[in-house]
Amino acid sequence: MDAMSSTPRALPQTLPQTWTRDAGAVEKRDVWTAMKRGLRGRCPRCGEGKLFRAFLKVADGCERCGQDFSGHRADDLPAYLVIVIVGHIIVPLVLSVETNYAPPVALQLAIYLPVTLIASLVLLQPVKGAVVGLQWAFRMHGFDDNPVEGIPPV
Repeated sequence: MDAMSSTPRALPQTLPQTWTRDAGAVEKRDVWTAMKRGLRGRCPRCGEGKLFRAFLKVADGCERCGQDFSGHRADDLPAYLVIVIVGHIIVPLVLSVETNYAPPVALQLAIYLPVTLIASLVLLQPVKGAVVGLQWAFRMHGFDDNPVEGIPPV
């Protein structure tokens, strides 16, 4: 009711939105398939287009299916994962060789540093592709079909 009169104020007539199975139907995205495609440097959606335009630069979009990659936010996760993977390979190897053979430190540095560097560089792009594939499969960071209006991508 209005404060000045005793007549009830008319409320806007809006019908409630009813959820249906068809309204919630979205494209199925398999996480493992998307990650495997990303690991190979391919589009997580179609598996044919290139994911990278340079060594670690993700392409703006897929030239085959048109999937937009500009919303990805891989940031530092691939580097952290590569550190963990390479560390779990190199550290036990170093400890085993040092414990059993005790070679000179200069020889160890001459072997382990290049092996660590090469392994890190070899793994960095595939791991980043897998992270972008994971983000696509989970509809994260702009890979959603219906992004929220009014919220610009970060």
